[in-house]
Amino acid sequence: MKSIRLLLFVLIGLSHFGCERDDICPENTPTTPRLIIDLYDFAIQEEQKNVFDFRVQGIDNDAVLPGYNVIGATNKIVLPLRTDANVTAYRLHINYSINDNGTPDNPDDDFTEGNEDIISISYSTESIYVSRACGYKTVFRNVTLTVNNDADNWIKLKESLTDNQSIEDETTTHFNLYH
Repeated sequence: MKSIRLLLFVLIGLSHFGCERDDICPENTPTTPRLIIDLYDFAIQEEQKNVFDFRVQGIDNDAVLPGYNVIGATNKIVLPLRTDANVTAYRLHINYSINDNGTPDNPDDDFTEGNEDIISISYSTESIYVSRACGYKTVFRNVTLTVNNDADNWIKLKESLTDNQSIEDETTTHFNLYH
């Protein structure tokens, strides 16, 4: 019985010394950054301008981006980029609504209203070691943003804030869109 107690005491004692401080990734550690886009007025380009009834959805993805399912008004977009590819594309939809076509009990004839633009973000990725507990984060280099042309683009102009745009953190805006 004494040997079992001794063994249990040793195991408990060793378990307290098994974890080191760097085994837990602190919550404030910078991880893979997201793309930050500010929205501005095309007519008065120094003034930020809200979009209304705004919805964001990834291309080849039926799910709406969390936090962007028909939000009332915003002048900033924060988008995650894929780390397993060199391109990420999104549908940016303003004035989004679903018209039930006068038949609220029949969703088969519903259609969306508003104006949708599609943006494509191209980049190269680089993995950077953060720590033993946090592992690696991905940064994005040579980032370009393209607005697909359609007959009714609500995005009139795009602007990268630096040449050879990189996304290394979420402290600054990376692109401006004018509408």
